[in-house]
Amino acid sequence: MTHPFPIAPIFPALLLAFLLPGLSGAQPTLPVEPDEETRLEEIYDHEASMVMFLYSLKGTEEVDYVVGRKVWEHQRSVYGNPVYYLEPYPLFYWWNHTMWNDPEQDGVNGNELVYKEDVDFDATRYKPCLFNGQRC
Repeated sequence: MTHPFPIAPIFPALLLAFLLPGLSGAQPTLPVEPDEETRLEEIYDHEASMVMFLYSLKGTEEVDYVVGRKVWEHQRSVYGNPVYYLEPYPLFYWWNHTMWNDPEQDGVNGNELVYKEDVDFDATRYKPCLFNGQRC
């Protein structure tokens, strides 16, 4: 007796969909870096020589997306303010409690790697940058 449709090819596809969710597309896709309108703050990390940009995608003033760009060079402007020359694209992204690494620094295009899951971004670990008592 033959079945109206073949069952054999369906079973492996279902097995892959349930056992390997990363291959089936169930893993959320990393959003591209948002526009500056949603940026809440910039933090310079002197130890890592990076500038972190903190965003609120939901517009709730709560940080829910962070990118980190490597600093090529930094100097002071004629007015004494810090000026940073950055990589055009981030080295890492933090979103949805997951840290993503983009070693090619070519923007969000699908080649980003999950670096660590179930991690919260803690902005309080960075000391505020002050120059003459004012925030940088």
